[in-house]
Amino acid sequence: MRRKRNFKREIDPDPKFQNALVAKFINHLMKDGKKSTAQAVLYGAFGLIEKENKDPMTIFDEAIKNVSPLLEVRSKRIGGANYQVPREVRGDAKINLAIRWILTAARSKKGMPMAKRLSEEFLAASRNEGNAVKKKQDTHRMAEANKAFAHFAW
Repeated sequence: MRRKRNFKREIDPDPKFQNALVAKFINHLMKDGKKSTAQAVLYGAFGLIEKENKDPMTIFDEAIKNVSPLLEVRSKRIGGANYQVPREVRGDAKINLAIRWILTAARSKKGMPMAKRLSEEFLAASRNEGNAVKKKQDTHRMAEANKAFAHFAW
């Protein structure tokens, strides 16, 4: 029997920048359905970036691009042993991982408002620094180390 087809929903662009990627980031940032709070936090972070005389949208796009992974490892069971098989990451998954890693890095910093933490993480990621970029490099290193198992890719 065939599986039910998974239809991809279109996300409406955010009200301020008319950008679908920003809307997706807001949706990931949101907790308990409080979208207006998530928007306030992200737009606050963009405001802090703007105060440093930088364009927030270019910084945001650059940060997402720099954190997006090309490879990841997936566990595969073969003959009673689990192998970490390196796989290429699809387009949507790349962006989702990048957003998740940036948010995790920003949430791990304590003692500052979330908007400040996010703006710092965006600025660091746009310069290829910070915890989110480190996570990407660790993932690539892991995939590189397990290259010998690439022939198990399915």
